[in-house]
Amino acid sequence: MPENGSWDYTLYIPNDVRAVTVCRRTLRLILTLHGLIGLVDTAELLATELVSNAVRHTKGPAALRVRRTAQGVVWIGAWDTDPGPPPAPRPLGQIVEREDGRGLGLVRACADHWGWQPSARFGDRGKYVWCELEAV
Repeated sequence: MPENGSWDYTLYIPNDVRAVTVCRRTLRLILTLHGLIGLVDTAELLATELVSNAVRHTKGPAALRVRRTAQGVVWIGAWDTDPGPPPAPRPLGQIVEREDGRGLGLVRACADHWGWQPSARFGDRGKYVWCELEAV
């Protein structure tokens, strides 16, 4: 492990809903091996929502990125090929009542911070939707 405690993993995935499970299990392994078992359940929920959105709402490849900063923040991001901004998250009361459209509402409710930014991978324009969890 780097001396400052930071690390960075990226998992590139095809546009396949089965890849969501691969991402979730990979994230669990990464966090467990780095001694962050207390974050696993919340991080899995957040990554599942981010990667599900990337796979379901775009046609191209996607990626899950997980990193820990030297300051102890775990950053989880999903890249997809749609350069447009994600829809605004619904308020918590609305996401409990509905089966669909809950993803970013759950991310907003469970993460310390979240956002999105334009990005490019595989030669395609796209975006990263990300969130942060304090791991200190």
